[in-house]
Amino acid sequence: MFYVGAGYWAKKPKHEFRVSKKGGSLRGKGWKYGSGFVDGIFPVLSPIAQQILKFVQHQVDFNIICDSFDTLPPTHTTWDDLINVAVQLRLNKQWDPIVLICHWILNRSSYRADVICFNLLIDVYGQKSLYKKAESTYLELVEARCIPTEDTYALLIKAYCKCGLLEKAEAVFTEMRKYGLPPSAIVYNAYIDGLMKGGNTQKAVEIFQRMKRDSCQPSTETYTLMINLYGKASKSYMAFKLFNEMKTHKCKPNICTYTALVNAFAREGLCEKAEEIFEKLQQAGHEPDVYAYNALMEAYSRAGYPYGAAEIFSLMQHMGCEPDRASYNIMVDAYGRAGLHEGINTISYENPIKKRRTIL
Repeated sequence: MFYVGAGYWAKKPKHEFRVSKKGGSLRGKGWKYGSGFVDGIFPVLSPIAQQILKFVQHQVDFNIICDSFDTLPPTHTTWDDLINVAVQLRLNKQWDPIVLICHWILNRSSYRADVICFNLLIDVYGQKSLYKKAESTYLELVEARCIPTEDTYALLIKAYCKCGLLEKAEAVFTEMRKYGLPPSAIVYNAYIDGLMKGGNTQKAVEIFQRMKRDSCQPSTETYTLMINLYGKASKSYMAFKLFNEMKTHKCKPNICTYTALVNAFAREGLCEKAEEIFEKLQQAGHEPDVYAYNALMEAYSRAGYPYGAAEIFSLMQHMGCEPDRASYNIMVDAYGRAGLHEGINTISYENPIKKRRTIL
């Protein structure tokens, strides 16, 4: 059983569940719609939160979950644990348990739900293409006299874009202004990202131009999205133009920006330009990750230089960066394009998790 204070929680006797000291709480401030957390901060789950996480991952009966949650002490620590668990589930893309947690908070607990709880629900319904439920959650938020944030509107826009409802996405901007909130970079980024995922790249370019006309300063994420857009359209010259534009506006590129630009040049087989940006990535103080190495390998592969790709592959391993399945696929393609089929036989992918198990 899960032990909480003087009472017992759930039914399995092999688990003990004690209220513990706070373990890395976000207190409702760290969650951010786009990248998980502000400044890459992830939830540090307390022992009790870890037990809750395991419980909701395996228990699907809403009534059993609610009965168990009812025994939890109504403290700030419990609130932090529940929200941290919900955010961890979001990172795992496990949507249904988030709905169960949030519905318990809204309908059965003594807590007054804050905007982060509503935002989590809107996000889940958007991910599941249930835009009407996302809408009703937003209305519930307003009726509860909870102040919507820019993240709330960004999530609504993404939900509408995922369902192809661009008129409703546009209406969100009007709704924001009604509450005196000018559309921010976060909201524009959500719209651009949603349009790109829906294959509506021309509209995404139009929204980017509108953003600048409305005197909303594009962020690093905005430029990274647009560099990706032009890279996928084989317009590396436009991607590079935006890269220079962002530096002119004192907007600092991050590792994702550099990788997007390396990818843009890689798609056109411009390995020298790709290598130049890869070097700038390092000069800026970033440590290349598997995505950056893969992008550079792809550049050599598409340019018809399989041995250049192999050199980068070896460098990646030498630097302690574990190749992923995509890395091996790039090498197979590189040898295949050059007609070096004997080279393909030297490439075999082994799942790193299985590999570690073998070593252990």
